Amino acid sequence: MKLLILGGTADARHLATAVHTANKDLELLYSVAGLVRKPQVPARIVSGGFTQFGGIGAYCQAQKIDGVVNVTHPFSIDMGKRAQQACQALGIKYWRFLRPTWQQQEGDDWRLFDSREALFTALNGYQRTLLTIGQVSQSELSLLNQTPKLWLRTAVPSSFELPSKVTWIKAIGPFKEADELAILQQHSIQAIASKNSGGSATKAKLNAARALKVPVFMLQRPPIDGPVEEDFDALVHQLTAWAKTAQASETKLINNEF
Repeated sequence: MKLLILGGTADARHLATAVHTANKDLELLYSVAGLVRKPQVPARIVSGGFTQFGGIGAYCQAQKIDGVVNVTHPFSIDMGKRAQQACQALGIKYWRFLRPTWQQQEGDDWRLFDSREALFTALNGYQRTLLTIGQVSQSELSLLNQTPKLWLRTAVPSSFELPSKVTWIKAIGPFKEADELAILQQHSIQAIASKNSGGSATKAKLNAARALKVPVFMLQRPPIDGPVEEDFDALVHQLTAWAKTAQASETKLINNEF
């Protein structure tokens, strides 16, 4: 039995370890874009995406994958659509894990947006802004023409030369609240742009923003087609039960052949 984990998140790494511990007979393959760092997981690593194999459907067919669990970033929509369509076409199981969204707390000043364009437009005019919203495009930066100073924090460099008013901060979570407070205070940040990613790795910036009364321009999650699982332990249980049932059926089929 083979399970393909679409990874690149801390949740995916933890899931690989948990599923391996629960069922060591299940062969795990772990897909990662390979842009940041090689994960330490009990699985065979597939790095660089599926285009090199002719697409995820072709890869699953060639590798005889029995199930796919999507544990990519909550804002990774295209990969999920391709994976779900491939699984439906091949008749194999598909799961989608989404960690719960962050919820506003007393003292938070969140401005909520459903599109990046609307968020950047509303953000224009703040004098000193921290962008923690992933990679940004040149057109998005052009919407901030009245903002004289920007800090862009991402794990990898931008694909284009950033304007002189943008300072790039290379950083990979998890982040500590004390460090987040220091960044906001050091640069006198007046506003933060963020995606509602959920989880604990980057939540500290929200605590720091609350403490310093800095508004957070929050991009809401895009809608997801199909069922999702938000309970990590429940997903591990589902995958373990599926693997054991499938393996038992496979063993019975082999025995009947003899």
